[in-house]
Amino acid sequence: MRMPFRRSPGLALLLLLLLIGTRPSAAQTGPDSLSHQAQISLLTILPGDAVYSLFGHSAIRIQDPAHGLDWTYNYGTFDFGDPLTFVPKFAYGRLDYFLSVKSFAREVRFYWQVERRPILEQVLTLTPDQRQQVYAFLQTNALPENRYYRYDFFFDNCSTRLRDVMEAALGENVRFAAMPDPDASFRHLLDPYLVEDPFLDLGMDLLLGTPADREASSREAAYLPMYLKEAFDHATVRRDGTWQPLVARTDTVVWSEAAATPVPSPPWPQLLGWGLLALGLGLSVRDLRRGPKAPQRRWFDAVLFGVAGVAGLLIAFLWGLSEHAVTKDNVDLLWAWPTHLIAAGLLLRRSRPAWLRGYLGAAALAAGLVVVTWMLWPFLHPAVLPILLLLVVRGGAYAVPFQDATNQASPEEAEETVANPAP
Repeated sequence: MRMPFRRSPGLALLLLLLLIGTRPSAAQTGPDSLSHQAQISLLTILPGDAVYSLFGHSAIRIQDPAHGLDWTYNYGTFDFGDPLTFVPKFAYGRLDYFLSVKSFAREVRFYWQVERRPILEQVLTLTPDQRQQVYAFLQTNALPENRYYRYDFFFDNCSTRLRDVMEAALGENVRFAAMPDPDASFRHLLDPYLVEDPFLDLGMDLLLGTPADREASSREAAYLPMYLKEAFDHATVRRDGTWQPLVARTDTVVWSEAAATPVPSPPWPQLLGWGLLALGLGLSVRDLRRGPKAPQRRWFDAVLFGVAGVAGLLIAFLWGLSEHAVTKDNVDLLWAWPTHLIAAGLLLRRSRPAWLRGYLGAAALAAGLVVVTWMLWPFLHPAVLPILLLLVVRGGAYAVPFQDATNQASPEEAEETVANPAP
């Protein structure tokens, strides 16, 4: 399946990707009943540059010329509110989204004139009664007491809600076929949207757990707007006793080939990882040749273990404390230990505890085991492999007999101590 994309920034972590939505707005009031001129459509807004627009967006459009009505119903809105409460909510996975109703013309101005995002429209084949049922359901759902829901990026988001609306309003009169078959896991379904931002791809792979590696069904794949669009293309609706395609026609509201065509970026994380590994190997070989007099690479090692520790801390938080189901059971915690942050701090001290040597050796062993069993973890990002090897090399350097780097000062530090004796 060919999917259009836009470049996305790589300055946000997974939580922001999972939880940031569009702008809040006030609820709309409208007529009790639609006229026979009314029309209902599914809008698919292609991915954009902003973080919240990374995977595209979906909305329902209802227009009724007889009543001067032309609105979009959007389940992807949230109230930013107080940042002191907003940030903890989305970090813990407790942020509620809500259904908002906005002018279609206003939405087009924002998505196209501001964000330069193409918009596709699928006009639905519905009878007047069926259109009324969908409209009544959305109007009721948009009431303040009904419009909020607990957002879940994979299973309950602005895209899946629109399919659910059709099923709730039309009941047995609408059928969604088991098509298209994604033949991919939840994690891999995201990959085509990240070709222009490899660092963001690395960050998401690090923070997603094994629940994201289950193969998604055709129904579950509709969490991505482009798959929802195709699901509507394969759906049918019962009219006058016969089953007909749910989509009558597909229109292009606004389009830009440049905005819809991805330009893959070089694999910078892998290149950086292998470059760091080459540097680390070079330092280790030089140290081996110089023997016990080799200078310590404490800053290099402190940064290495510090970065691994930060990754481990985020992984542990998302697994153990947050309510995000897709960040549980994260295999990266086998090598990215949160305690590496403590080791990084101790590596910067002149005098270090004797147990640190054993700890770094154990860390090297753990990383080595992941390397040896690499084929068992196909979901690990390729950029992780050189980092694992680097942890093996640099952590193992502290465990070799000739270099007691954990409790002895370097020659440079010893000279400094002699030159500046303590009073």
